[in-house]
Amino acid sequence: MDSVYNGAAPRRSFHIHSPLAFLVSKRQPKTTFSLVALAFSLLILLAILYFVKIDIFWAWLLAWSVVTFGLYGYDKAQAKIGGGRVPEIVLHAITLLGGWPGGWLGRFVFHHKVRKPPFLVALIISTLLWVGLGYWYFFVAK
Repeated sequence: MDSVYNGAAPRRSFHIHSPLAFLVSKRQPKTTFSLVALAFSLLILLAILYFVKIDIFWAWLLAWSVVTFGLYGYDKAQAKIGGGRVPEIVLHAITLLGGWPGGWLGRFVFHHKVRKPPFLVALIISTLLWVGLGYWYFFVAK
């Protein structure tokens, strides 16, 4: 069977020649969202430490929680419109890195990931881990 030319330009693959090209790749969402989460968390952490002057433990939790909450909201919005989603492993990782308060809040506010038991388990484990770390940091290590 002969192919029929429909007047459209042929599809061509192209490569973006930039040191940041991996940020626009749809093939590496784990890397993209992980790097974005890390960058925003560090910026927020530095801003909190500079302007608010609170303990590093609380600043760390606050920074990661803001990013986690934002990614939960973004993922819920993308789920509604059928867009590109945040990989579940990224959501679990940022929860374990300290974003558990933002995870609980995102779960409640956006009603997101409430039917997935692994998310509840990850939030419970993260919460217990960070409560334990907080106890150690404030009562044992000082």
